[in-house]
Amino acid sequence: MAELLEAMMLVCFGLSWPISVIKNIKSRSAKNMSLRFTLLIIFGYIFEIVAKLMNGVINYVLIVYFINLVAVSMNVVVYFVNKKIDKNEAVGYVAKSLGEQEAV
Repeated sequence: MAELLEAMMLVCFGLSWPISVIKNIKSRSAKNMSLRFTLLIIFGYIFEIVAKLMNGVINYVLIVYFINLVAVSMNVVVYFVNKKIDKNEAVGYVAKSLGEQEAV
Protein backbone atom coordinates (compact mmCIF):
# COMPACT_ATOMS: atom_id res chain seq x y z
CA MET A 1 0.00 0.00 0.00
CA ALA A 2 2.89 2.41 0.78
CA GLU A 3 4.27 1.96 -2.75
CA LEU A 4 0.88 2.78 -4.25
CA LEU A 5 0.61 5.94 -2.16
CA GLU A 6 4.15 6.95 -3.13
CA ALA A 7 3.32 6.39 -6.78
CA MET A 8 0.15 8.49 -6.46
CA MET A 9 2.14 11.31 -4.86
CA LEU A 10 4.60 11.13 -7.75
CA VAL A 11 1.80 11.16 -10.30
CA CYS A 12 0.35 14.29 -8.67
CA PHE A 13 3.74 16.01 -8.73
CA GLY A 14 4.45 14.59 -12.17
CA LEU A 15 1.34 16.10 -13.73
CA SER A 16 2.60 19.58 -12.92
CA TRP A 17 5.82 19.21 -14.93
CA PRO A 18 4.32 18.85 -18.43
CA ILE A 19 2.02 21.77 -17.60
CA SER A 20 5.08 23.79 -16.62
CA VAL A 21 6.91 22.82 -19.82
CA ILE A 22 3.94 23.88 -21.97
CA LYS A 23 3.57 27.17 -20.09
CA ASN A 24 7.28 27.90 -20.47
CA ILE A 25 7.28 27.06 -24.18
CA LYS A 26 4.32 29.39 -24.75
CA SER A 27 5.92 32.22 -22.76
CA ARG A 28 9.04 32.22 -25.00
CA SER A 29 10.99 33.78 -22.12
CA ALA A 30 13.23 32.50 -19.36
CA LYS A 31 12.54 35.53 -17.18
CA ASN A 32 10.13 33.69 -14.86
CA MET A 33 12.00 30.38 -14.89
CA SER A 34 14.44 29.28 -12.20
CA LEU A 35 17.21 27.00 -13.43
CA ARG A 36 18.45 26.48 -9.86
CA PHE A 37 15.02 25.33 -8.69
CA THR A 38 14.65 22.96 -11.63
CA LEU A 39 18.12 21.49 -11.09
CA LEU A 40 17.36 21.03 -7.40
CA ILE A 41 14.26 19.00 -8.29
CA ILE A 42 16.25 16.97 -10.83
CA PHE A 43 18.93 16.14 -8.26
CA GLY A 44 16.22 15.14 -5.78
CA TYR A 45 14.77 12.67 -8.27
CA ILE A 46 18.23 11.33 -9.12
CA PHE A 47 19.07 10.82 -5.44
CA GLU A 48 15.82 8.93 -4.84
CA ILE A 49 16.34 6.76 -7.94
CA VAL A 50 19.88 5.90 -6.80
CA ALA A 51 18.62 5.16 -3.27
CA LYS A 52 15.96 2.79 -4.61
CA LEU A 53 18.50 1.04 -6.83
CA MET A 54 20.99 0.70 -3.96
CA ASN A 55 18.27 -0.78 -1.75
CA GLY A 56 17.14 -3.14 -4.50
CA VAL A 57 13.66 -1.59 -4.62
CA ILE A 58 12.97 -2.03 -8.30
CA ASN A 59 9.25 -1.72 -8.97
CA TYR A 60 6.68 0.38 -10.81
CA VAL A 61 7.34 3.37 -8.51
CA LEU A 62 10.85 3.60 -9.93
CA ILE A 63 9.36 3.99 -13.40
CA VAL A 64 7.29 6.94 -12.19
CA TYR A 65 10.46 8.57 -10.81
CA PHE A 66 12.12 8.19 -14.22
CA ILE A 67 9.09 9.66 -16.02
CA ASN A 68 9.09 12.65 -13.67
CA LEU A 69 12.84 13.08 -14.11
CA VAL A 70 12.43 13.24 -17.88
CA ALA A 71 9.55 15.72 -17.60
CA VAL A 72 11.50 18.01 -15.25
CA SER A 73 14.58 17.75 -17.46
CA MET A 74 12.54 19.00 -20.40
CA ASN A 75 12.18 22.26 -18.47
CA VAL A 76 15.98 22.66 -18.53
CA VAL A 77 15.98 22.37 -22.32
CA VAL A 78 13.13 24.89 -22.57
CA TYR A 79 15.00 27.21 -20.20
CA PHE A 80 18.03 27.40 -22.50
CA VAL A 81 15.87 27.78 -25.63
CA ASN A 82 13.96 30.62 -23.95
CA LYS A 83 17.20 32.17 -22.69
CA LYS A 84 18.42 32.29 -26.30
CA ILE A 85 15.13 33.87 -27.39
CA ASP A 86 15.49 36.49 -24.63
CA LYS A 87 19.04 37.25 -25.77
CA ASN A 88 18.03 37.54 -29.44
CA GLU A 89 15.13 39.84 -28.55
CA ALA A 90 17.45 42.02 -26.45
CA VAL A 91 19.94 42.27 -29.33
CA GLY A 92 17.10 43.12 -31.72
CA TYR A 93 15.79 45.77 -29.33
CA VAL A 94 19.24 47.38 -29.00
CA ALA A 95 19.74 47.29 -32.78
CA LYS A 96 16.32 48.83 -33.33
CA SER A 97 17.02 51.52 -30.72
CA LEU A 98 20.35 52.36 -32.36
CA GLY A 99 18.68 52.53 -35.76
CA GLU A 100 16.06 54.96 -34.43
CA GLN A 101 18.78 57.17 -32.91
CA GLU A 102 20.68 57.34 -36.22
CA ALA A 103 17.50 58.34 -38.05
CA VAL A 104 17.09 61.38 -35.78
